[in-house]
Amino acid sequence: MGIRKATLADQPAISNLLDQLGYPGTEIFLLQNMTVMLNQPSSAVLVYELDETVAGFIAIDFIPQLATKGDFARISCFAVDAAARSKGIGNILEEYCTQLANDRNCDRMEVHCHSRRVDAHRFYERQGYEESPKYFRKMIAG
Repeated sequence: MGIRKATLADQPAISNLLDQLGYPGTEIFLLQNMTVMLNQPSSAVLVYELDETVAGFIAIDFIPQLATKGDFARISCFAVDAAARSKGIGNILEEYCTQLANDRNCDRMEVHCHSRRVDAHRFYERQGYEESPKYFRKMIAG
């Protein structure tokens, strides 16, 4: 029980958690995306096991910066199973990633969280995050 690095065998469980977040259909491409993230040193994908079942996961990217002394870490995806929420799993995963970021000389963490995820906003505020109101994105064809 606890945190470990994700493996490709975790794909079905992570796909299920992504479905709970409102991202259905990830089983089509998740294995390829996980393969990339699991094999690059600038990313980490971790799972939390509870009773030998994946109860949560977090994906984080470590991003070097040119204009600031410290780099930063970005949580790119994070979910705890609905049946396992309020058991401290999210707190444990986030704090573990904060330590990883600190070990990699990052001086800040960031996460982009859609305005509809009010419960997640409260979680991040409890973890010490502050809202940064401007975020721009541009969709490009790929």
